[in-house]
Amino acid sequence: MAASIRTNCRKVMCIGRNFADHVTELNNVRPKQPFFFLKPPSSILLPGEGPILAPKGVSLHYEVELACVLGKSIRDLPPDDEEGALGAIESYLLSIDMTARNVQDEAKKKGLPWSIAKGFDTFLPISAPIAASQIPDPHNVELSLAVNNQSKQNDSTNLMLFRIPRILSDISCVMALEKGDIVLTGTPKGVGRVQGGDVMKAVLSLKGKQLARIEVGVQEKQGLYEFKET
Repeated sequence: MAASIRTNCRKVMCIGRNFADHVTELNNVRPKQPFFFLKPPSSILLPGEGPILAPKGVSLHYEVELACVLGKSIRDLPPDDEEGALGAIESYLLSIDMTARNVQDEAKKKGLPWSIAKGFDTFLPISAPIAASQIPDPHNVELSLAVNNQSKQNDSTNLMLFRIPRILSDISCVMALEKGDIVLTGTPKGVGRVQGGDVMKAVLSLKGKQLARIEVGVQEKQGLYEFKET
């Protein structure tokens, strides 16, 4: 079933700066409205498919997130239509938005796109899907991530600056969200670096009950790519 998530996904939409403390830790400006960027479906790493591959010269950061999988297409969704928004979600995923932070920092400084920083193969580990019926309120789940058994991120989705109906509305007013598309809803504070040999363990829980888990290692990537200043 998890394999169909990647097969059916035409685009991965990601919301940036959606937790206030994460905005602060990266010295970013709090957004006045949701802003989003894309990751390619080829970056999806299915359960058991690891490791994550760290490209040469890259400062590789983790960002644990709740993701939504669309069960139907939506366009121009009103921002206050919570029933329509949540009803369009077929399932949820635990995900880790891997980021080449030095690549992203250079892109932001020079006004360039973030596509390289977010788009490497293996840069989106996901869990097995969680039926939407198991999460009646996606704004009340706990996300946690540990590196080598040391806790790094642990917060609730109730800290989102923009809730899921507003997120889906803003995206769908720009481009249609289609059945199978994935939407990442932002990461809480505590992001940081991993390198070859590290092991990450992420958990999504609801009222103390674990609903999803990711355990994945990091390995240095062999290949032609090596980060160089643009």
